[in-house]
Amino acid sequence: MFLSVLQSRAFDYLKRRLFPNREFFSAAVPIVFFSFAGDNQDTMKRRNFITGTAFGAAGALSGCAGGTTGQGNPGPESGEVDLKQKLLECLGGSWPEPGDLRPKSGEILQREGFRIEEVSYEAEPGDRIQALLLVPEGVDERNPAPGICVWHQHAGQYELGKSEPAGLQGNPMHFTGEGLARLGYVVLCPDALCFESRQDSKLEGGSFERFEFLRYFVSGKCMAWKNIFDMRRAVDYLAFRPEVDAERMGCYGHSMGSTHTWLVGPWEPRLKCLVGNCCLPTYEAIHDSKILHCFPNFVPGFYQFGDTPDIAGLIAPRVLHLNFGEEDEGSPIDGVRKGIGTIEKAYAEAGASDSFSWYIEEGAGHVLSDTMWEHVKSTFARL
Repeated sequence: MFLSVLQSRAFDYLKRRLFPNREFFSAAVPIVFFSFAGDNQDTMKRRNFITGTAFGAAGALSGCAGGTTGQGNPGPESGEVDLKQKLLECLGGSWPEPGDLRPKSGEILQREGFRIEEVSYEAEPGDRIQALLLVPEGVDERNPAPGICVWHQHAGQYELGKSEPAGLQGNPMHFTGEGLARLGYVVLCPDALCFESRQDSKLEGGSFERFEFLRYFVSGKCMAWKNIFDMRRAVDYLAFRPEVDAERMGCYGHSMGSTHTWLVGPWEPRLKCLVGNCCLPTYEAIHDSKILHCFPNFVPGFYQFGDTPDIAGLIAPRVLHLNFGEEDEGSPIDGVRKGIGTIEKAYAEAGASDSFSWYIEEGAGHVLSDTMWEHVKSTFARL
């Protein structure tokens, strides 16, 4: 009896949260199921980002509060919408006021041309983020340098986070934090939730990621909401460092890190240059191709107002560059080309057409090629 009451109340809560349009709700499937996707080595090692089926969640959530059938993006029935406000509502609402960072520093590793400092800071009380700070030789409080946050990839490698871009382990292709430090930038590489130092002792890998996604979901938020909050705290920490010129900061990310780049961009004006490598999956392409993508890509209910390129367009007029591989299955190229047009339009309307650039490498997959890296460097040279 007690269990039945709990189930009924939980169902009513989800109904109110997800389907405030009662007429639409009567025709909707009221329960979202999640299933586990097994490992399949090689390409699935990279693309099996989640053990829960995010596509099922996205399909159900795409209709939240608006009557879309999931067959497209009809937009509001009448009048213009404040897209950024709608995005904020879909993410889960405003973030809490930032508290004391309570910064700590640990061991220092000396490398040729720069040092790596183990640091940590609080995102919120009880949630301390471990990160690595790379500081070039000759950079200090008297001679500050531009600062860049590097958001690491997913790749189903939960044991790797900050350590890969910092050049300590992983694929040398993605030692991008190290590369930027050698170019003279102060670089911060933090762990994203569920990765490296932020894993769980009970739930492993994708199971913990799925748990966290659902925990935020039933609280009326989503994984992207938490990721954005954590990234803003990373920017707080980078700006706090005396070695950093806080007026000249940017961010870079590959794969999930690219998603993080265009997610945080609209909410962090201190980031003057943003670069994403190989990730702009549109909801339209995700649904058409049935892609099981990582959780931060899915913002509940937003598809009735726009698609992922519309989020990226909100970064205008600040500098944004995006790289893509023509054969990257995680970002189907037809959707990418359409999305580029959406972003170009947003930048044109902001009078900042020169601030958005893109590059598609023919025959390339989900990689950071030499040419892509050249685009990264030339973009950050604008800081």
